Amino acid sequence: MNYGISNLSIIPVRKEPSERSEMLTQILFGEHFELREQIMGWTNVKLEFDGYEGWVDSKMITPILERAKRKIENSPMAVTSDVITIVPVNDEQNLMLVAGSSLPVWRPYLKQFSVTRDTYLATGEVVYGDLKNPREIAITQALKYFNAPYLWGGRTPFGVDCSGLTQIIYKMIGIKIPRDASEQVKIGRALSFVDEAKPGDLAFFDDEEGNIVHVGIMWKRNKIIHASGQVRIDNVDQFGIFNIDTQRYTHKMRVMKQIIESNGTD
Repeated sequence: MNYGISNLSIIPVRKEPSERSEMLTQILFGEHFELREQIMGWTNVKLEFDGYEGWVDSKMITPILERAKRKIENSPMAVTSDVITIVPVNDEQNLMLVAGSSLPVWRPYLKQFSVTRDTYLATGEVVYGDLKNPREIAITQALKYFNAPYLWGGRTPFGVDCSGLTQIIYKMIGIKIPRDASEQVKIGRALSFVDEAKPGDLAFFDDEEGNIVHVGIMWKRNKIIHASGQVRIDNVDQFGIFNIDTQRYTHKMRVMKQIIESNGTD
């Protein structure tokens, strides 16, 4: 078996095969990946969702066959949108899914999904299919992360970094974007003025060397939702992010990008 899936709420992905190594990202429930090199209880994986690579504890992997992988990829993408979703397994056990988790082999009319041979009944809110108002949904979901603590490599409401937040919010509206801000900035259409930005567009910020180091989600009236210390709302203009608590600029504006298609989303 050359593929695996997360049957756990969260799997940390590390830079090196060690618990002490830096966490690069997290695999959420239902996300699948390619299994590569193995070393002393650790497996190097490549995530299907964004191509990210790193090391995970082999005990956390649920192997799947290639035909199961194909079945997952041929099914509509369904994603949990509640901060926490409790899915019953039996009378004694539950699955605890964080927002942004994938529900493989989604069957919308039955509200069921499957992992390997197990089938579960989904509870809570699930987003899937063609959405009529993706911008509104993006903001609604982003606000659920308000005050979530900043965590390098995090992708959950209990710890998230700036690009993890934007990636997960876009996943909830059916759009795959890269994991890192430096890659996210390469897609979409550039906007010239802050007033052009619509709710759900992304704004990118750079350092003195011109490297993209931060990203946030544009909201209404020159507001931005972003993860800096915690997920917060600040003011934003052509110069950058103006922290409403410290009353100073904290991030220098580089570019704003429209990734959500305009048709039916305004």
